[in-house]
This record gives sequence, C-alpha cells and structure tokens, in this order.
Amino acid sequence: MHLLNFKNWTGQKIEEIIDKAIEIKATPKRWRDALQEKSLAMIFQKTSTRTRVSFEVAMTQLGGHAVFLDWRTTNFMLADIADETKYLSRNVDVIMARLMRHADMKAMAQASLVPTINGCDEKYHPCQALADLMTVKEKKGKLKGLKFVYIGVLNNVCNSLIEACTMTSMKITTVTPIIHEPASDKELIEKAKKTGLYETTLNPKKVLEDADIVYTDTWVDMELFQDPRFKEEKEKRISKMMPFQINAELMKDSNALVMHDMPIHRGYEISPEMIDSPNSIIFDQAENRLHSEKAVLLKLLNKT
Repeated sequence: MHLLNFKNWTGQKIEEIIDKAIEIKATPKRWRDALQEKSLAMIFQKTSTRTRVSFEVAMTQLGGHAVFLDWRTTNFMLADIADETKYLSRNVDVIMARLMRHADMKAMAQASLVPTINGCDEKYHPCQALADLMTVKEKKGKLKGLKFVYIGVLNNVCNSLIEACTMTSMKITTVTPIIHEPASDKELIEKAKKTGLYETTLNPKKVLEDADIVYTDTWVDMELFQDPRFKEEKEKRISKMMPFQINAELMKDSNALVMHDMPIHRGYEISPEMIDSPNSIIFDQAENRLHSEKAVLLKLLNKT
C-alpha cells in the first residue's frame, strides 16, 4: 500500500488516519516503540523544512530510524530510478520521497518492495492535506458539512485538498485565478465536481462570509521564488494575485480560521496581521505534520 495521492483511497480511510493522528498527539508515549527496528528512507529532490523534520522526528519518537538522502549526492542522479529504488527498498521498511515529477514518484512506487509515501511532487501533496484536515477536525470537532475556501494558485496542495475535502464530505470552494500547469489534473477536477461539494469562483468576498476555513499557499513554487530566471513570471503572478491576498480587508466580514501550509512569503499571499491573528491556526497546522505522519507510517506498516 502506497500514499501517492488519494485516488485509490476512501474518505473513511482518510478519516481513520486523521483520527489516529489526533489520538497519537494526545498519547505520544503509547506509541514510542511502535516502529522499533524499522527504518525510513527519506529522498529529497526538492527543498524542505517541515517534511524532513516531521518525518525524521516521527520515526525517532516511534522508536525507528530515518535515513536522509539528498538526491544530488546519490546515484538516483545517474541511474535508472527503478533500479535504485529496488535496491533501496531491500534495506528499509518504508520510503518517503519529495520529488519534482509525479511520473518519477509513480516509477519509484512501482519498483519499491515497501510502502512509498509522496512527500510532495508537482501534482500532489497528500501528507500536507492530511495534516490540514487533522487540524480542522481538531479545531472544529468534525469535517462533514464544513465550508473550506482555498484562495491562491491551483497547484499540488490545492489538488490534494480538493480530493481530501470532497472525500470527507466537506464543501470546498477554490478561488484560483492562476492554474500552475504542471499541477493540472482534469480527472481529479471532474471527479470532484460530480460530488456536488466542489465549486470555483473569482469572488472571494462572497464565499468567505460563511466559510469555516480559509486557506492560502505560495503563489510561486518555493524553488523558483528567488530564481532570477523566473523573475518575469513571478512579477506577473504577483500582479494578478495581489487582489486575492488574505488580509484584514478581505476577511473583515468573515470569522473563518486561517490556514497556510508554509513556507510563508509575508506580504504576498497573506499579510502579516493575518498570520498572527487570533483566527490563525497556521502553526498548529504545521506542528500537526508530525502527528499525521506518524499515523501514516503506522498505517502503511500495519502497526495501528
């Protein structure tokens, strides 16, 4: 069993992970030997703060061990991804990879002898969505029937949120003036539309009035934010997206909880006062990566 996205999962399975994560957070000592003598390989082609810290600490606190592999210093750079994965999976119990391309993620999962976790690629970020929904349930006590608004670029995080929200009976409205083309997944969008729980608009004020959650993400991929080759495209995106910034003016008629998956570009997708507002649950959300990833690891290794 792998976690690449939620296409082969059910809403029930997603909620089971979320409930287990909340339980683990409340009783961490109960699980401290659950993965004793188990090893996780962590492969990073993309930069990371939260993914590396949360998975590595998760394995330590569960009694296991994590091995960090920088893509650039391994033979994944030089050899066939399937061959390297076949070798790696003979040494560890689970693999987590943070890659540039979903095609490579699928190739890795197909070759692996052990469960493979998508730690982020250009199309999906399921680990982030699980932490997000864990945080929502922690704060609201439920998922079903809540109204979730995503404002930003339609990207990998947005895709996974659309999947997870509709599968757990939450209504999600996206305000996405820009589509990040590498993240495009028409099949995912069509499936979400059929649930009756997904809609899109360019009028954030209206949908925010009765929203339970408002969520935003960076407008520019983190690898490209300071890349001079992306300067022109970055400026275009900022110009187009600035009217959709999460700020006090936009939120003045809304009591929604405020979420952001981090890293944050202050003053761009969200204003400083909203990051630090009483309704912000951004840092709880970030912490919950640790607890939700413990739940994922336990589930995939049949240790729940």
